[in-house]
Amino acid sequence: MSRLKLLLIGSLVVAIAGGLWGYWKYTSVYPSTRDAYVQAHIVSVAAEITGKVAAVHVGDNAHVAKGDPLFDIDDTTYQSAVKQAQAQVDSARAAITANQSEIDAAQAGVASAQSARQAAEAQLARIQTLFERGNAPKSTLDDTRSAAASAKAAVNSELAALTRARAALTSSRDALAVAEATLAIAQTNLARTHVTAPADGWVTNLDLRIGSPVTAYRPLFAVVDDSDWWIEANFKETDLPRIREGQPVKVAVDLLPGQTLTGTVASLARGSGSTFALLPAENASGNWVKVTQRFAVRIALDPSDADLRVGASATATIDTTGSAQ
Repeated sequence: MSRLKLLLIGSLVVAIAGGLWGYWKYTSVYPSTRDAYVQAHIVSVAAEITGKVAAVHVGDNAHVAKGDPLFDIDDTTYQSAVKQAQAQVDSARAAITANQSEIDAAQAGVASAQSARQAAEAQLARIQTLFERGNAPKSTLDDTRSAAASAKAAVNSELAALTRARAALTSSRDALAVAEATLAIAQTNLARTHVTAPADGWVTNLDLRIGSPVTAYRPLFAVVDDSDWWIEANFKETDLPRIREGQPVKVAVDLLPGQTLTGTVASLARGSGSTFALLPAENASGNWVKVTQRFAVRIALDPSDADLRVGASATATIDTTGSAQ
């Protein structure tokens, strides 16, 4: 009887050893972790201007499409700013029109003065010749010289007026550029009173009411982007040598019992989780104990209709025999 017991015990030991070896072999080829979580892009929603909420168009946990209205800010002040800026633009454009008319008048004055100067200089030359021949008195020559000098001064005066008109036009054009920039900013701010969804997804942490004051660029709530889902799985450092990008992965999500998702290894972190902790572990001490570190492995999920939620627990199993990039 004792011999039979020894045989049974030996068989049991061999079976246990074989099972443990098989399990070790399986986990070596198919490393798995339950330290895995569903992740997605979370987009913070904030107003780009300051004001009071005039309307809220969605509720918490509602699904929205990119561009759908989320909430509105009271636009009274911003509409007034647009009207004021538009008036400045109109005024600058009117000034440019007036400046152009002044330039046209100054150019006509210059042309007329130059013609008068040419006539005066021609008359002076004629009188000068007559005076030299003794056919004209000196008083006539003096009067003609005076008239030529006056004609020359008139030309200079008209040229100065033309220069001033052109400078005024340049100034008005600069004023128009500033006014148009101010108008563009005012119109942009007015458009920003209407806040829309930045992406397709679910609204979360919404606690916004009509009349609530909002500050520019201060996060108010978030939208969970549903266009890209992945698993952040934390594998032991001893598993990493066998894990490669592109290897197939099977994922079981706790909130989806009986459903298996598929994906591929997208990337492996270059630092352990403790490395990026707010308070990293201090190992330079006498009571140091070696702890196996874990590294995040990003798993890109294949498209599916699964009702995923950010932060859900999951189990990820990688097939290291599968094709890798």
